[in-house]
Amino acid sequence: MLLYVTLGTNDLYRAGHFYDAVLPVLGYRRQRSSEEEIGYAAEGDTRCRFWVVTPFNRRRATAGNGAMVALAAETRADVDAFHAAAIAAGAVDEGEPGLRSYHAHFYAAYVRDLDGNKLSAVCENPQ
Repeated sequence: MLLYVTLGTNDLYRAGHFYDAVLPVLGYRRQRSSEEEIGYAAEGDTRCRFWVVTPFNRRRATAGNGAMVALAAETRADVDAFHAAAIAAGAVDEGEPGLRSYHAHFYAAYVRDLDGNKLSAVCENPQ
């Protein structure tokens, strides 16, 4: 359903360091970079599905109120690792790893990146 996701940043260099530290725990690697954007692809995928960009209109990037990107995690340990890596890289905690009430196996963690964008990692497997 979704082709790709973009998140805005006001400091692409700083954002790149953050995402280079956080996304590999979920299987994403930096595949493309320029002065305006950085693209990440899942292992085995040749197409970048997650982009960090400077806004096209050259205005300041802002975090959307109510907007969030949820990234799939294979295991609960991956969710824990995502949260730990994000916090270590400077993210703000928005919800420690744990089960949520959405269904019996919805295990998630929530953070805000260095620009205030909200991210989560979610494992829906019973492990």
